[in-house]
Amino acid sequence: MNLSKNCKITTALDYASGTADREGAIIDMQGYDGVLMITKFADLAGSCVTTVKAQQDTDDAFGDDPQDLEGTGITVADDDDDEIFVIDLYRPLERYVRLYVDKDAAHASGESAIYVQYSGSKAPVDNNVADAVTCELHISPAEGTA
Repeated sequence: MNLSKNCKITTALDYASGTADREGAIIDMQGYDGVLMITKFADLAGSCVTTVKAQQDTDDAFGDDPQDLEGTGITVADDDDDEIFVIDLYRPLERYVRLYVDKDAAHASGESAIYVQYSGSKAPVDNNVADAVTCELHISPAEGTA
């Protein structure tokens, strides 16, 4: 059983630095039980107040009224430069979810994020998406030129 064939990998946030809040890409959880929301921070400005959290909605455009998911907020300290923060969201109650980076609007932070959806009802998953994800599986490769 290979992880890359049993999970779906997508971009949540391309890297950007700034002071504005950021909404991650909206993903459809139909056919998956869980998703890892993995956020990697770069340099964080001193005194910044930043959190990452998960949101859900019944609407695939998040137009109805996106709701924060209780207990998912993780505080990112101003000395957490180059750290990774993971929200493992299992069986959300609504079909559509996203990551949300809440910033204080006065201090910049730079971050990027990916989603790894898991426990899918269909396998194998093809994670190769043109200009987005390249995934290779190597089983017991011999030593040599990479």
